[in-house]
Amino acid sequence: MCYMYASTDPSRYECTTRSVRLQGCVTSVRLENEFWEILEQIASGQQLSTAQFISQLHSEVFSSRGEVPNLASLLRVACAVYQQSAIQQRNVNVSMG
Repeated sequence: MCYMYASTDPSRYECTTRSVRLQGCVTSVRLENEFWEILEQIASGQQLSTAQFISQLHSEVFSSRGEVPNLASLLRVACAVYQQSAIQQRNVNVSMG
């Protein structure tokens, strides 16, 4: 049952740390490579670099909530929301087609 998940290439869940500038300060973010790839897709779809997308997302959350308590978790959830949205969009397209 779990073979599809258990057979995942380990490079996808290895972590990579990248530096990003948020509100003028440089910070490091450590995420699994899979999440970095999804963030690159999201950013590309908005004609932004990954760093620009992360900075913009951080700014928007900071503006609406006053803080970003866990940036890495926010980014992982953003990836999950992005993928869930893509699945829902595909389902709508299939049902309409």
